[in-house]
Amino acid sequence: MENLAQVLLANEAAVRVAFFVGTLSVMAGWESLAAARPLSMSKTRRWAANLALVVIDSALLRVALPVLAVGAASYAAEHQWGLLNHIDWTQWTEFLLAIVVLDLAIYGQHVAMHKVPLLWRLHRMHHSDLDFDTSTGLRFHPLEILLSMLFKLLLVTALGAAPVAVLVFEVLLNTTALFNHGNVRLPAVLDRTLRWVLVTPDMHRVHHSVVRTETDSNFGFNLPWWDRLFGTYRDQPAAGHLGMTIGLEVFRDRRFLGLQWLLVQPFLSPEKNPSASKGHGNGVE
Repeated sequence: MENLAQVLLANEAAVRVAFFVGTLSVMAGWESLAAARPLSMSKTRRWAANLALVVIDSALLRVALPVLAVGAASYAAEHQWGLLNHIDWTQWTEFLLAIVVLDLAIYGQHVAMHKVPLLWRLHRMHHSDLDFDTSTGLRFHPLEILLSMLFKLLLVTALGAAPVAVLVFEVLLNTTALFNHGNVRLPAVLDRTLRWVLVTPDMHRVHHSVVRTETDSNFGFNLPWWDRLFGTYRDQPAAGHLGMTIGLEVFRDRRFLGLQWLLVQPFLSPEKNPSASKGHGNGVE
């Protein structure tokens, strides 16, 4: 395992780019050939904004933080910080445990983003997309990305996760986010089977419903077990996948698709949105 870990870490940037570009290309092609739902908005405009957010998010992390998650894990290993650096288990056991614990922590973070009003202001931009496709998996506010990385830095340091485990987890998280936000549908039998080991597009699409009880379900990005374990799992949307409405009850005006509006959206109240119904909807804290 050590040789494989060295190769992956030595080529970290190439590994990340390869999986990102490869997965995004496959999902975009799949959606073009067999979309699960018709899109209601301009795909070009949405994709331009969502891809621009990836660039802004990445630049912010590089400028704001001296190290990212893999670097923090390397520093923790060098100084023998964290739980796993003081446990004498096999490398594969510690590797798999780190992946599972990190995934559980991201599930918990996602729940907090919905339950804490200040965090919801940041996270709701992700849910304000009026369509659901693989580009939605890229749509996160820069401040949410920064907070998420700070949480991850503390987590990998306290856990003592191996740098290669952190790299693999981050690649898995990004890859599965592109997959489970895909505007695609798997055969019903395959979807039911995959849901025991992986969050599928149909499972995660429920989370993007305009109905708040459905929005507050299916929080998993990668592993689906936590939703079942903690009672946040919802099998299907009440209106069905073709009948459900995507997005929030607020920020439904087309002008809010623009990048500049996405960046300031956390600082807007629903009352400042001309399309909002006062006292109603997912934007009200």
